[in-house]
Amino acid sequence: MKRFLTSLSLVAFLVGCGGGSTSTEVVCKEQFWNGVVALCLPAGWTVLEREKLEERGVPEQVLVAFQSEQAVSGQTPTLTVTSEKLPVALDSAAYSKASIRSVASLPGYTLIDSRTMQVEGQTVELHVFTAQPVDGEPERRFFQLSAVAANIGYTFTALTPVSISDQLQKEITLIMDSVRFSEPTAA
Repeated sequence: MKRFLTSLSLVAFLVGCGGGSTSTEVVCKEQFWNGVVALCLPAGWTVLEREKLEERGVPEQVLVAFQSEQAVSGQTPTLTVTSEKLPVALDSAAYSKASIRSVASLPGYTLIDSRTMQVEGQTVELHVFTAQPVDGEPERRFFQLSAVAANIGYTFTALTPVSISDQLQKEITLIMDSVRFSEPTAA
């Protein structure tokens, strides 16, 4: 539970201001691979380098973070990837369900949507909810996907304002739907 709250707080901490452009087609512009996690980034999303994360005091459990170049209601949508060594063997489905249970007790938690996805052939849930995990902060929308690779649990958490455009929702869904733990093949 503490790890999930830490993840949510870290994502909230990374949200900042920015600008960008509007588009309707959402496609993979850049394939990201850091030797552990692979995913597709649509146009307008950038990788936050480890140096930036360290400057902001983000702990090592955050492997990588991504940020939209377009602000929404004064906040910049952000996606973080956290990891934890699992004390017992779990498959991705069990870890995904445990992740959902752990955030369901957050203050102001409201389930918006849940959809089945495949990560490396294992079924997980993309869990979309609103919550206000930090007193004094506004309620936010979270997109969360958790999966396991080599007995390490990974949680992908995107944070946005509560109200977002269909375009931003498609961008985040594209990223989440592309999550893998193997090096992408050249297209």
